[in-house]
Amino acid sequence: MPTTWLDGLVRQTRRVGRFPYPHRAAFLLDNPVRKWMSKPEAVIEALELDGTERVLELGPGPGFYSVEIARRLDSGSLHLFDVQPEMLDKARGKLAGGGFHDVCFHVGDAGDGISLPDNSFDVAFLAAVIGEVPDRSACIRSIGRILRAGGLLVFVEGFPDPDRLGVQELRDLVESEGFVLQSVSGNAWQDVVKFRSLPTPT
Repeated sequence: MPTTWLDGLVRQTRRVGRFPYPHRAAFLLDNPVRKWMSKPEAVIEALELDGTERVLELGPGPGFYSVEIARRLDSGSLHLFDVQPEMLDKARGKLAGGGFHDVCFHVGDAGDGISLPDNSFDVAFLAAVIGEVPDRSACIRSIGRILRAGGLLVFVEGFPDPDRLGVQELRDLVESEGFVLQSVSGNAWQDVVKFRSLPTPT
């Protein structure tokens, strides 16, 4: 997705520095306009989950994509990881409202490392998150550790997020950490960029 003059305008509204989207403004993330632009059902459908996966969603916010992921997991499991407990509470409420109660919630800063077991997830999903992480490389290294070999790493980056990363920026960030680009898709408003985790050399 190309950068436009609108991006420059949006970026001017952003304070200097990286910080999470405030939980008090979560309602702005969960609105009909964003759903129309981002099409969460189509994004999660494109992951081609077979229902058995262990999925880690980092920075789920109020659960904008979480219900769609949970809906597709039959024998698998969904784990949400966020630096703000308040955001996890909002996501928990949305999931419970959809009838999804068997979800795990973890509080932590992805830039400080993700304290979850090695090789324990099949999919890591980040939507409008990585640009807010202070130490992006540490975050990606942690994801590489907790994903099994061949696991899927998915980024959703789109307008009007002033912290979003372009496809080449994502490649520069993750390919040096043992991932290979699988596909790029999306629409005029967003990119969905998928990578695969490579086996660790022995």
